[in-house]
Amino acid sequence: MASVFRNGRIFAPALAQNGGEFADGMIVKNGQISHVGSLGGIEIPSDATVVDLENRVVIPGFIDAHVHILQYGHSLRKVNLIECTSLEQIRDAIKSYATANPSSPRILCRGWIQSSTKGIALASMLDDLDPRPIFIDAFDLHSMWCNSAALDEMKAHTAPDLPGGTIHRDENGKASGLLDESALINLAWPYVESLYSTEDNLKALDIAVSSYTAAGYTGVVDMAMDEDTWQLLDKYRRYKPVPFHIAAHWLVPFSDDQKANFTYVDRAIELKKQYTDPSFTVVGIKLICDGVVDGCTAALMQPYTGKSDPVEPIWPADMLKEVVQRADNSELQCAIHAIGDRAINQAINVLSDVGTPGRRHRIEHLELSTSEDAKRLGQLGITASVQPVHSDPSLFKAWPGLVGPDRCKRAFAYKEFLDGGAPLAIGTDAPTARHFPFPNLYNATTRRSALEPETTNTVNPHFGLSLAEAATAATTGAAYARFADSWTGSLKAGLSADFLVVDMQWMPETLLEASVAQTWFRGKKVYDVNSRSQ
Repeated sequence: MASVFRNGRIFAPALAQNGGEFADGMIVKNGQISHVGSLGGIEIPSDATVVDLENRVVIPGFIDAHVHILQYGHSLRKVNLIECTSLEQIRDAIKSYATANPSSPRILCRGWIQSSTKGIALASMLDDLDPRPIFIDAFDLHSMWCNSAALDEMKAHTAPDLPGGTIHRDENGKASGLLDESALINLAWPYVESLYSTEDNLKALDIAVSSYTAAGYTGVVDMAMDEDTWQLLDKYRRYKPVPFHIAAHWLVPFSDDQKANFTYVDRAIELKKQYTDPSFTVVGIKLICDGVVDGCTAALMQPYTGKSDPVEPIWPADMLKEVVQRADNSELQCAIHAIGDRAINQAINVLSDVGTPGRRHRIEHLELSTSEDAKRLGQLGITASVQPVHSDPSLFKAWPGLVGPDRCKRAFAYKEFLDGGAPLAIGTDAPTARHFPFPNLYNATTRRSALEPETTNTVNPHFGLSLAEAATAATTGAAYARFADSWTGSLKAGLSADFLVVDMQWMPETLLEASVAQTWFRGKKVYDVNSRSQ
């Protein structure tokens, strides 16, 4: 059975007529695209279904190049604090939830922006709200703020300090409320995850899968995979088809025991060999080399304002090089979290020394880079994996005070990466930000706020992308970044029929008004806004 799509605008710049960005029509047969272009003179099968697109836009299915899919599902059931701009508002939101949910054993929150409390996060600021444990994820997922009941419950007071992270303590050595980086990854996350039953996790995945399909995604790259989550995903897909492909990067949490670090790499190697279906596979490892600017944990070449010493990367260079070499030798892709210019420089240096051409190694985030390192990305073929939603001006307010106005001029240099020849992949890093693709493209192109659209503030608009560049990075670029560009990510003959139909005007200024009408995966319609069925 064939489907013919006509009377639309098919985003296929390489195939578009007259040098434009859109083709006239598309034919899909047996789950694959068989033709893109003019339908004139093309023989249409007599049994073909003709779909009138009514002048809608057709885009390749979005691929979220950086997401934490299970955490995203769980986040939708947490108290959302993203719009809270003060401690008073945070307290009010938590108190309202506590009153409305008296039977919940714990209060789980998300979206705390550190600048809303001036970077202060003490248990005592929460303790009088409710006797139940309160766990608050920072919006960037690099720290957690807890009340005393939560600290007691997960035994944070007596937990050892780990390299690369901090359990913040008072003058008596007791945990004071904030856990960041390695302390979050190795203590707080495992504890909170242990609270979820298998049923809870499966429900969270259900929510995540439905939300992503409705938003127009036909693929995701999970960027911090672990054993429990992988086994859960494997179980989930066996009883319920997932309408998008999944690639995973196995998290290698930093330890000063290099043999322990190697065990994570070896597990990723083993799983890549075991799971050979490209639609559900482990493609590489994830290494976190610094934190975030808002938490003053991103590794910068110059100290933060008011600090005497710059923040160093989490991984010593020699240890990072050995881990990357081990992965590279086994044809694993390395994805290195590097936000600050010092961490970015370290990551590029290591990949320059040991990265094999063709591995498509990538650096995640790249929020504050030097111009020299921005050029080196393209020279070395390193993929710039970025999340424009993090550049939203409403989330940038603390930066000038933390790193200085002049250094802020180097933030989120996406256009520079692309012009330098670097492959560009766009993701969302959900649940640190919303998963919706069109606000993401709005941030990438206009450099204005999707969270506060009434404002005209921008962040370095000279680094903005064109709409075609941004859309390509969120589809074709994201497919390339996970080795899927030979079978998906673009609208051209021979590739999987993964696409979405959108009601929109093709201009950056109106992206926030765009809405997904349909999502198609492998030639099958898996979402229709009119039927809400998948």
